[in-house]
Amino acid sequence: MSKKFLTTVAVLAGVLLLAVVLNPSPERHRQRIREAIGERSQVAQVFGLGALAAFASNYHSVGVASYTTAGDRTLSVGFLGMVFVLNH
Repeated sequence: MSKKFLTTVAVLAGVLLLAVVLNPSPERHRQRIREAIGERSQVAQVFGLGALAAFASNYHSVGVASYTTAGDRTLSVGFLGMVFVLNH
């Protein structure tokens, strides 16, 4: 095997391991959901709708990434320590 191939495999394995280690936790998703809903609407922030949505969310992990759902809606997705709240 060539040195370039082994280097590529080692780098890919490192990135995969990093993705698993940095996969956002359920609490990180819920915190980001609360923040995002509060940023979008001050009324929602006053009434605590972000906390309610975060509480009602279900966390799902696929090893290297994760996401939360509420009913049939996906609220957030996370990868490499970052969480993105989706607009619906």
